[in-house]
Amino acid sequence: MIKNNWKKIISIIIVILIIISIFMIFKDKIMKMIYPKTYSEIISVYAEEYNVDENLIFAVIKAESNFNNDAISNKSAIGLMQIVEDTAIDVAKKNNIDINTENIEEELLNIEKNINIGTKYLSTLLGQYGNIEVALAAYNAGIGTVNNWIEKQVIKPDGSDIENIPYKETNNYVRKILRDYDIYNNLYNEL
Repeated sequence: MIKNNWKKIISIIIVILIIISIFMIFKDKIMKMIYPKTYSEIISVYAEEYNVDENLIFAVIKAESNFNNDAISNKSAIGLMQIVEDTAIDVAKKNNIDINTENIEEELLNIEKNINIGTKYLSTLLGQYGNIEVALAAYNAGIGTVNNWIEKQVIKPDGSDIENIPYKETNNYVRKILRDYDIYNNLYNEL
């Protein structure tokens, strides 16, 4: 009886070691499947145009829609970068981006327009706040909310105490994107 149990335990250990070995051999390929660079040609264009790191854009898209260009949230955020209609119209108007406001949902489901508007908005937030952490918080919670947190000293304008973000969803959102941004940098940037 004891001998049979040891055989089972040894068999399980061998299977686990084989799985770990296979994962280690194919780790980069597996990770690149989980963290793809889908739409890289479009992202590259707008990353350069608006001076935003491509890997940050990929991390935002991963968190927002997981690269599902038809995504529509329960808060009516649309497309890859999950942009709400009012924000899209405002960004497009301020930056001479051509969109049909009569059919804004369809416009935001257009991959190129969504990435264009989302990247421009992210670029604006990065310029306004001067750091990724606070810009991401504003992308998720809104500029007014983040400005209020800064004014009331809930968070610092330099993003050094981002763990103090009071909205759990936004706090987790910022952490997730920062983690994914690091993963993209480690997977795709040659050191």
